[in-house]
Parts: sequence; C-alpha cells; structure tokens
Amino acid sequence: MKGLTTYGSDEINKRLQELENPIFICTTATTETSNIPGISGAGASPELTKFTPAADAELILDGEVKCMESIPETVVEGDAAPTPSMLTKASVDLCKPALLILDAGTEIKPQTDKLTLSEHHGKNIATGKAVCDAEDIFQKAFDLGRTLSDTQDYIVIGETIAAGTTTALGVLIGLGYDAWGKVSGSMPTNPHDLKNETVKAGLEKAGITPSKDNDPFDVIAAVGDPMLPAVAGVAMGAEVPVVLAGGTQLASACAIIKALDPEFDFSNICLATTSFVVKDETADLLDIVSQIGDITVNAVNPCFEKARYGGLKNYLDGFVKEGAGAGGAMFLALMMGHDIDEVREAIDEYCSK
Repeated sequence: MKGLTTYGSDEINKRLQELENPIFICTTATTETSNIPGISGAGASPELTKFTPAADAELILDGEVKCMESIPETVVEGDAAPTPSMLTKASVDLCKPALLILDAGTEIKPQTDKLTLSEHHGKNIATGKAVCDAEDIFQKAFDLGRTLSDTQDYIVIGETIAAGTTTALGVLIGLGYDAWGKVSGSMPTNPHDLKNETVKAGLEKAGITPSKDNDPFDVIAAVGDPMLPAVAGVAMGAEVPVVLAGGTQLASACAIIKALDPEFDFSNICLATTSFVVKDETADLLDIVSQIGDITVNAVNPCFEKARYGGLKNYLDGFVKEGAGAGGAMFLALMMGHDIDEVREAIDEYCSK
C-alpha cells in the first residue's frame, strides 16, 4: 500500500481492512517530568507543556483549543511545525470513526467531553514517585477495553503527553529492556543524556534494579506516567483488534502487557506510527519492539515533501515526528479506504486554515 511500510506480519492489517466500525481514542496525561528544561519539545516552553495534552484533545474532538490562547506548536526557524494533533484531526475528519478522549491523569483538564480515569497527574520521575494510582488506572482501562469490544470492530488508541518518551524509557529500563539511547523524541537532537540521568535518578530513589521480574505497577509508580497503564489496560481488556497509535511510548505499553502476562498473544495488536519515528536515527523503535515480542509495526509516510503548507516540511527534518495518535490516525484512514495522497491533502488543507 502506497505510503505504508509494515514491519512484521500484515495479517492484522488485512483483517482491519474488512472491518467497518472503529473507535479512535486519544489518551491524555501529564507528567511533571516535562518541566525539566530541554527534555521535551512538546510546547513552546517547559511551563506550557502541561497545556499540550488538553489542547490536543480539544482540537481533535471539537476543532478548537479552549485551555490556552493558541494551538500548541514546535517553534523552529521559519514556519512553525504544526502540532501532531492537527494531523490527527484532519485524518479522523476524513474517515469519521467514533471518537473518545480518555483522561488518564492531566494537570490541565481538557475542556471537552472526556472519560476520566484519574484525577492525579504524573509527578517528576526523578523523585522515584511518579504515579500514585497506576493499578487503579489500569483496571478501569481494562474494563473500558472490554466494554468497547461489545460495540466497536476495533480500537485505535494513541496518547498525548509531553516528556512521554522519558517516562517510556523509565518503564522499559525498569522492566529489564535494553532501551538506553533508543527512545524517540520530538526534536532533531535527542537529549538522551538528560533522559538517562532522569531515569537513573528515579530508579535509584525508588530502590528499583532493572529486571524483567519487576512488578510493572511498581515500575510505573516510580518512573512511569498515567498514560501507560491506561493504554495497556485498554489493550489487554479488548476482545477486538487494537492499533496502538504511536512509537516508543506505545512500545513501552507493550512491555507492561508482557510483564503482566508473559504468554500474551500480540497477534491481535499492532503499532501504527509515522515513518519519522521508525527512521529516526537517534532512536531504535524496531529493536525495542523486537525485544518485547512478535509485534507488527506499521509506519505511515505522508510524503510531506509534497506538502503545500511549509510547516509540515519540518517533520522531514526531525521535528515533532509523532504524537496525539497521528501515525495511527493516518493509518486508520488508510485502513478505511483512503489513499495517502488524500490523507496528506486533508492535513495540508487543515493546517492551512
């Protein structure tokens, strides 16, 4: 399929193309880890990153931002790089799935319809006390996955959380995976040293030694974020196919699933992200996934070199890459019969507004 590269089996893609009633979920959460200067580019400043998840959710569901004065953007020389939620919004408008905002724990609450799993946002993982109610979030999300399976043919679930690749690194390392220097990031220069130092500090404070034998909820509580148990819960509870819309953060959710059930069958789950993540030379998503299990990874290339809106070309230079389920939303549009040129045109038009 033009614009799509599949790593692993394409059997799940064939099944998805035969189904007609998906739901797209955007999971919002915040972690105070994003307050660390230089660790995230998901906002014009560290102080503004806590608004990004709420703004993304509002834009995807209602087409306008209410929690802040303007749409979040990555500031670069020339045209700003559009927030990935604009890619998501254009894609879901094109294929019109059911939509759900799942608030796993945000500091700034989205001013839109949402299902709230927790009133507690994530703390700075360097403290070793990041998430206070990980198991409760997971159980509520598990029940949601089971409930949605009664009405939806498949579930596409993505996330919006600034500094989420750092918390993903914390969980991957805590669960014994070789992930140092392999998680992606929203900037061309990936601050691996800063991410590594933050994770090491949190694990040390929590007294956790990396091991696949660790309880995943202990690891999330120490160095994770509220989004991760929410996504893992929905995926494990679902009795229909699940598309994990994202890159290294969603791979971390798979690591949680594997820790909870070492025999879990991933044939009903795939990752769908952007080619910008898979081809990121500062990261290695495919290696991380291969360590976890036999999980299909779909990479969507929207061919932004053909885009009319100049800011989209920043994605080609390593800015943003992914977020708010953008890769999964574009993948969903492809599965529902639209071609990649239609998807790019819809994104181009939406950004130009």
